[in-house]
Amino acid sequence: AAVIILMVLCYSLLSLVTKYVAKKQNRSQSIVGLFVALMKLVVGVVCVVWILNILGVNMTGVFASLGIMSLIIGFGVQSLIEDCVTGLFIIFEGIYNIGDIIVLDTFRGTVEKITLRTTTLKDAGGNLQVINNSDIRNIQNRSAVESLAICDIGITYEADIREVEKLVLPELPRIYEENEDVFLAVPKYAGVQSLDASSVTLRFTVATKEENFFPATRRLNREMKCLFDDKGIEIPFNQIVVHQAK
Repeated sequence: AAVIILMVLCYSLLSLVTKYVAKKQNRSQSIVGLFVALMKLVVGVVCVVWILNILGVNMTGVFASLGIMSLIIGFGVQSLIEDCVTGLFIIFEGIYNIGDIIVLDTFRGTVEKITLRTTTLKDAGGNLQVINNSDIRNIQNRSAVESLAICDIGITYEADIREVEKLVLPELPRIYEENEDVFLAVPKYAGVQSLDASSVTLRFTVATKEENFFPATRRLNREMKCLFDDKGIEIPFNQIVVHQAK
């Protein structure tokens, strides 16, 4: 009991000191999380070995037998070892850190926790997904660069593109000033994106942080719709013409 209490106190003290010393940065938090996980493992092993030694167990014989058992156990924990090794590379290479937004397959979420074995992601709806580190491949770290919110909006073929540009482009700085909380710069006019069946599609983009990607996209769509309405620029939509037979 004394050994267990001592080990728990040592672990708690080291954890508090480590978290206090670390700076409040994503990179520091990731390394601290790994260090705490390693401490937990080391303290647990030391505690078990110490207790067995106190109870009079011959630890020399135990360690000798472990050499043979490790070969047998190794096959059973191969995936666990792979997860731990991958977790070390993820953290020390800085592939992603706590707080980063990453895309893995079809899941997009914020990194909530990194341990030796798993990574926990939370999506925009608050759903958590726990992934084994060895299963993490071909990810996109969306926090590493600025994101780009896009608005594609159509005009009729009868509309003069040059006149539309004269009406819309001077208003873009005003749109930025009213949305500086999510936009990083003045929205840009990218030009004609496509010539569709019933409309000419114009593309507008704006730089934003990844965590503001969805709000920025919604804001840009709203601002462009309101701007086109204010300027009297028609946005075409599909219509059905019904002829009634006499």
